[in-house]
Amino acid sequence: MSHLPSALPGTTTMAKTALPALSPEARGMMLGAAAATIWGLYLALARQGVSTGLTPVDIAAFRYVTAGLVMLPWLVVAWPEVRAVGLWRSLALAALAGPPFILLGVGGYQFAPLAHGAVVQPATVTVLGMILATLVLGEALTRARILGTTIIVAGIAVIAGPGLLTGGGLTPLGDAMFAGAGVLWAGFTLLSRRWKVPPVAGTAIVSVISGAVMLPWALASHGIAHFASLPLGTLAVQVLVQGVLTGVVSVIAFTRAVGLIGASRAAIFPALVPAAAILIGIPVAGEWPTVLQWSGLALVSTGLLVAVGVIALRGR
Repeated sequence: MSHLPSALPGTTTMAKTALPALSPEARGMMLGAAAATIWGLYLALARQGVSTGLTPVDIAAFRYVTAGLVMLPWLVVAWPEVRAVGLWRSLALAALAGPPFILLGVGGYQFAPLAHGAVVQPATVTVLGMILATLVLGEALTRARILGTTIIVAGIAVIAGPGLLTGGGLTPLGDAMFAGAGVLWAGFTLLSRRWKVPPVAGTAIVSVISGAVMLPWALASHGIAHFASLPLGTLAVQVLVQGVLTGVVSVIAFTRAVGLIGASRAAIFPALVPAAAILIGIPVAGEWPTVLQWSGLALVSTGLLVAVGVIALRGR
């Protein structure tokens, strides 16, 4: 084998010039957007799954059992890092971002329309996350963030459209479950930031603890025959989206975004979930957005740009 130089003269400099390093803010925004996109895919497929007979326990089992198996080897290898988080903090994180979050967020659809969940849960995360970051972490509550969040919430309401005005007598119960799920995720965001939990460690902790809870729960309540009777395609898609993408990739991306741009800024990204779900729902569910929903997408995007400072406000 001939000995070739590892790089041509000047290529390293050219590469650095052509591919400049991204700033922490840019990386945080990209990671937050990636997490929002995955959550939108999860919402679209969860809607499809519930409509075809899957239960909240099914979806929680797909998410946490799969994610727990994926993250278990890392948990063993990096045990000192996980141990540093501590037992009680680990249990608190799992209680916030674990099965109760999914069971509330998905279970609410049994009582309230899908549009309610698309509004109540992300709006709760966004607004409460910003408030908690200001009160507990001391992050600045700027005029841009207040205005941006207001525009985002308005955009989400527009996206929901007539669905907000429909529902049965148990609709308030469903809305309360959606709000409860939003409160749990806002708390997870806050504690991850305050305790400086490494993203991968936090994901491993939540996944393994939650998987250990959901596996016996799902088997005891549904039985092996139930899962064996599901179509292979449904199992494969749910395992990939719920377990790997939603349960592992999105949590790492979002937790890392919190560390890069702060909890209050990161709390903005869950507000993109309805927009992502609507766009992804076109190929997945065959549903095209209405004029109102396109208008809502524009509002949400504008609110995000204002909140993170891309669109500057005069006199700010």
